[in-house]
Amino acid sequence: MMQEPIGIPTCFSSGERATDDPAAITRSGQSVFMSVYRTKLADQCRLITVTWCKNLLLHGLSVSVEGPEGDSQYTCKIELKPWYFWRKQGSKRFIVDGKPVDIFWDLKAAKFSGETEPSSVYYVAVVCDEEVVLLLGDLKKDAYRKTGCRPALIDPILVSRKEHIFGKKKFFTRVKFHEKGRFHEISIECKNRDNGNSSGGVDPEMEIRIDGHLVIHVKHLQWKFRGNESIHLNKVRIDVYWDVHDWFFSPGLRHASFIFKPSLSLKFPSPMSTSSSPVSSGSVEGFNGGGSSEFCLFLYAWKVE
Repeated sequence: MMQEPIGIPTCFSSGERATDDPAAITRSGQSVFMSVYRTKLADQCRLITVTWCKNLLLHGLSVSVEGPEGDSQYTCKIELKPWYFWRKQGSKRFIVDGKPVDIFWDLKAAKFSGETEPSSVYYVAVVCDEEVVLLLGDLKKDAYRKTGCRPALIDPILVSRKEHIFGKKKFFTRVKFHEKGRFHEISIECKNRDNGNSSGGVDPEMEIRIDGHLVIHVKHLQWKFRGNESIHLNKVRIDVYWDVHDWFFSPGLRHASFIFKPSLSLKFPSPMSTSSSPVSSGSVEGFNGGGSSEFCLFLYAWKVE
């Protein structure tokens, strides 16, 4: 489960190509955030992948639409170099199964706050059959006015998010566990604790926190480098999986893998919760009637010495 190909993409077109080489992301200093949505486009249910990239020189945005064979056959790439002001607003078109698909974006005033993807004052819209089938950002009125199209009848579903994050011992990210929820802060810290032996050895351990609360504490990490636990956040159970083997046993470039998979909990919430009563399976937005969520967060934590 944890050994799926990393498939690090690139958003930049200036002589670079997409690569599966794990070293490429570190050599370029490139951080990557990928969000995958499922929606109806060109008369079929398809996946749309939105990728934000950042290196020392520029930001990049890539929007890919799933082709007939399940691959990302149709791709729009946008480079946001500081001196290319005109590239921060515009549109591109490609044809999907004979139907035009337009990508509109306005990033000229976008606030990135030092992050790879913008936090506010922007929009990215995907339009097909005179419907906005996917709309990201907070400038929604501007997007509908610019495209001249109506919202789609079917809301897109956020299926997964993949992030490549960097650090020496501590790693941070922000995530919504469902599209209509609020952001949560996730921190992962690997630390060495004195084992108390006269030899002066250390015992590595890992702490995972959500919104500052310690939710997982793994001692003797060098022996428990793979594992999983279930935690509760408000009314939601989150299954957490980790594989940190390469942090300890692989030379050179090293990354650990984490998966956060939410599902609706029918039990009493944990002390982290804001509610103290059980809930029915249909009472939390973002979950289906069976109490499950399609969303899954994949984190690749790269150790930089």
